[in-house]
Amino acid sequence: MLYKFKSRATADVIMLEANGRQLLQIIGKSPDPHGIVTVAQIPGAISALEAAIAADDKRDQPAAADEDERDAAERANTVRLHQRAAPLIDMLRRSAAEGADVTW
Repeated sequence: MLYKFKSRATADVIMLEANGRQLLQIIGKSPDPHGIVTVAQIPGAISALEAAIAADDKRDQPAAADEDERDAAERANTVRLHQRAAPLIDMLRRSAAEGADVTW
């Protein structure tokens, strides 16, 4: 299944199920096939996503200065939460500016 996020303010954002489900859970929405983030809920959704991104980035910091090259290469090739969430955050910001809800 794919999640297709829609707003009158932007083009559609399409995500694979696992990624869409993760982002919906972060913003406190049920990962049902259809739902809505109202204009009033958008600031809270953006804040929740930004907090999750900050926590994910902090958790990914190397534990020691002598981190081996394999671990560094693994992290470099991993798609991070901030990369997956960026299109949805942009959609939410534009939708808030234009007073449009986001649906999926």
